[in-house]
Amino acid sequence: MNADRSATPAPTVVLGPAGRPLEGTVRVPGDKSISHRVLLLGALAEGTSHVTGWLPAVDCQATLACVHALGVRADVDADDPTRLTVHGVGLDGLREPADVLNCDGSGTTMRLLCGLLAGQPFFSVLTGREALRRRPMRRVADPLRLMGATVLGRQGGQYAPLAVQGGALRGIEYPMPVASAQVKSALLLAGLYAEGQTTVHQPGPARDHTERMLKAMGAPVEVHHRTVRVQRPQAPLRPLGRPEVPFRVPGDISSAAFLVVAALLVPGSELVVAGVGVNPTRTGVLDILRAMGADIVVENERQADVEPIADLRVRFSRLRGTHIGGALVVRAIDEFPVLAVAATQAEGETVVRDAAELRVKETDRIGNLARELNKMGADVRPLPDGFVVRGPTPLHGAEVESHGDHRLAMALAVAALIADGETILRGADVVADSFPGFWDTLSGGGRA
Repeated sequence: MNADRSATPAPTVVLGPAGRPLEGTVRVPGDKSISHRVLLLGALAEGTSHVTGWLPAVDCQATLACVHALGVRADVDADDPTRLTVHGVGLDGLREPADVLNCDGSGTTMRLLCGLLAGQPFFSVLTGREALRRRPMRRVADPLRLMGATVLGRQGGQYAPLAVQGGALRGIEYPMPVASAQVKSALLLAGLYAEGQTTVHQPGPARDHTERMLKAMGAPVEVHHRTVRVQRPQAPLRPLGRPEVPFRVPGDISSAAFLVVAALLVPGSELVVAGVGVNPTRTGVLDILRAMGADIVVENERQADVEPIADLRVRFSRLRGTHIGGALVVRAIDEFPVLAVAATQAEGETVVRDAAELRVKETDRIGNLARELNKMGADVRPLPDGFVVRGPTPLHGAEVESHGDHRLAMALAVAALIADGETILRGADVVADSFPGFWDTLSGGGRA
């Protein structure tokens, strides 16, 4: 798609504008959220789970290493790293790790493991990169303590490293203060080990991959609107997938969003992103872009195991500003960096509110997004819980920094496609956290 960019991940890359329209069909790597969960839930099954489309990115490799440390054999195919086999040990088969569990930079790994380890009769310590040790963990630790677990950490359990002493848990009824799939998933995993029923009330929509997969495995999960209930299974959990029909991880819509916005902004483009997960709890990015006037057509919608998938046909579009807030924010929380890039080319003002969670992601996504895009000529004003973008503004090349944030790095790469002159992106190698092969795909080598 851009012949001027390197296909090799490197700490610094030099990016130029797109030399031609984006055309053809591309595929994106497997969904990161689901890839984490197939490892953790596959470990709890009795039997072997067979998975295809698994994401071999840095964050998921962290979960893989932690699963190994807990005594679970999980094998990645040497010839195809997207094929995964997990030899489940059952609900009571995990073993105490001999060393600290390193979650690297993955908040999903740390928070979901907290829930899983809360029900184990042993001691564990979780840590990770400096950026992960700055992310809030009390939102998980507090409800797990209510269930009877001992969770210790810096500043009263607010920050990792976290020490978890598992044991006998009791089910609780917990109204989540903020809609969070990671908190919900942690409590559902702990609820598999609790006496009685664990009930989670969500204040808004949050990703439902965990409950979908648990249901498919035979766990007693009930979902009523925004309330989810789980109890300890009376029968072993079934594995995910079989050798002849593996469990298929759909393409990650969060990764697809970068290519979708690129095609919307580069004149003359018409691009199909094939095999993307279109779970309704994840398609807020499509709703927002359509509200901005984007020409996006969902084609060939079908079911892949427990998740819906489809092909996204995207055509260059003239965009207009919009206002984003409320429940829609949760359904698009990971896509705001690239949505901000789209907003720089939209007519009028785009306002994002109710998104304070962006302040405590891998970085302060609000502050860093505004800082880096403004270097390129954008007009982005940060707010405590969001940002305002005024457009359209012509972008120009600049020296920009990823701040260790994979989604910010990829958003800046998309901005470079429509900028005048060269853009130097420092910290570019961080894209491997979620999108291995990103540079090759963006340069045109990732076509299906």
